[in-house]
Amino acid sequence: MLSSHKIKIIQSLDKKKFRQKYNMFLVEGNKIIREMLNSSFKIKEIFSIDLEDLDVEYTETISVSAAELKKISFLQHPKNSLALCEIPLEKPFQELKQQIILDGIQDPGNLGTIIRLADWFGIEQIICSEDTADCFNPKVLMASMGSFLRVKIYYKNLELYLSETKNENIGTDMQGENIYDFKFPKNFNLILGNEGNGMRPKTLENLHKKITIPRFGKSKSTESLNVSMATGIILGQIFAQK
Repeated sequence: MLSSHKIKIIQSLDKKKFRQKYNMFLVEGNKIIREMLNSSFKIKEIFSIDLEDLDVEYTETISVSAAELKKISFLQHPKNSLALCEIPLEKPFQELKQQIILDGIQDPGNLGTIIRLADWFGIEQIICSEDTADCFNPKVLMASMGSFLRVKIYYKNLELYLSETKNENIGTDMQGENIYDFKFPKNFNLILGNEGNGMRPKTLENLHKKITIPRFGKSKSTESLNVSMATGIILGQIFAQK
């Protein structure tokens, strides 16, 4: 049985301060757990209601009841297994030729979806402002569908970083150039702003080019696109040019 102390620690991991305190995060689902075992991430313990279905060889695998799993899961309908994982040390930063930059993205689902899109299109690195949602938030990890294992994520002072980068800073703006006419350079930072407020003034000052997704529908009711949806459209256009 799981001790009440262990349950309390696991339940606390939905908050960033406790993830930092215990240096742990939680992932749920057999598929992602299997992927993690073949990655550089370190799993501390696995809890499963069906060890046969999990089908992994790992010494710290613990059988739990469905009731116990429900207590430690962050999902309304828990998957068969979850794993306690160690937050890794940040790897030395190296600027890549193609990067996504996120300025104040708050919604964990948006961040997770953007990580998944980056993985799909082969963008290996995302740089976030210091107030962007935490990449180890359970909702981020679920939305990323395991892509967080393959995309490097760094948190930086964007004003400083964008003023020093060797890449071309390209950001979304309603008054920007039509993405279907815009020729993307080989080396770029694709910058996307906060869901409600867009980019901060200091971020806008560091843009080299501005782009926009044109509206083709006649209705003016839709004011803007969801940031993760916009990311997918822009990345699709970038790689359509290749």
